[in-house]
Amino acid sequence: MMRFLLLFSRQGKLRLQKWFTPMLEREKKKIIRDMTTMVLARQPRSCNFLHWKDLKIIYKRYASLYFCLAIENQENELLALEVIHRYVELLDQYFGNVCELDIIFNFEKAYFILDEFLMGGEIQETSKQLVNRSIEASDMLQETMEEYMSKPAF
Repeated sequence: MMRFLLLFSRQGKLRLQKWFTPMLEREKKKIIRDMTTMVLARQPRSCNFLHWKDLKIIYKRYASLYFCLAIENQENELLALEVIHRYVELLDQYFGNVCELDIIFNFEKAYFILDEFLMGGEIQETSKQLVNRSIEASDMLQETMEEYMSKPAF
């Protein structure tokens, strides 16, 4: 089971966080600080897998963002790497070559895409097409509601 997913920049700025197990805010801040310093301090060509406390940390850098995923020790590292890659593919399909600014200015969409893909630390939907259909349906509903709310009520 996944414990948390973090997205942060090369400067160590947190861009997105998803916690799959309940933790105190103080613990979350300490984990975020530990993960950013540990991952950013590593050499570019080093292994993307780390052991930290009782977890495995899997990270991958895409452009200027680091995607960092924590899993339990008995889980498969390559599957976790594939989860990160699939999430990046979903973001790319929605935003068209996703960048850090897309995550910053459209963070609610990034969280929505993540929630359509993962639930409770497990993969909810593996099909990119089905995830994209649900995102498109949500966008259509949002547009319809905005259009409806913008009309004056007489």
